[in-house]
Amino acid sequence: MGTYFVGEVTVVDVTPSARGADLVDLTVTLWCEGGLPGAERVWDLVRTGRLNRPGMWHELVPADRHAWLSVALMSRGYRRKGRPDAPAGRVFTLDGRHIVDEDSFYCALGEAVDGPGGYFGWNLDALDDCLRGGWGATTPFTLHWDFSAASRARLTEVVQTADRDVALFDLLLEILGERGARVVLR
Repeated sequence: MGTYFVGEVTVVDVTPSARGADLVDLTVTLWCEGGLPGAERVWDLVRTGRLNRPGMWHELVPADRHAWLSVALMSRGYRRKGRPDAPAGRVFTLDGRHIVDEDSFYCALGEAVDGPGGYFGWNLDALDDCLRGGWGATTPFTLHWDFSAASRARLTEVVQTADRDVALFDLLLEILGERGARVVLR
């Protein structure tokens, strides 16, 4: 269903197993690198096949949106089941109505490219990686950014780059464009 690095296992309980006299059942707690509070609910959606309709992330608070993205990343191999990237020239539609911060941008973009619960980055470096292929889309592609004016008004955080400070919205456009995505603001 997903992949995490497990760095610490603590045995909480040991009981004789009903599966055999020489067996025991262990209850353990795990420390998982990348396992975020709030991810359990999303993992349950993946496990039960109910992560299946657009917009399920819309009402999440910021910390839960970040947990959503972590599950999208860690479960992508299972959820994509070896499907190839969409071919170059494809048109994706990004719904900007619910983009209120950087994490919600990545939730919306992942959904636009890979469907409900999809992953297409969760920070600027990851977005750059995804645009190089292997994550659901092959550049060049076109991204129709619906309700982009509302997104621009909300993505005003200033990001420091090597040579200047730039608004997050403008930096996202630059990264997308530099990697072969044609963005149509609508």
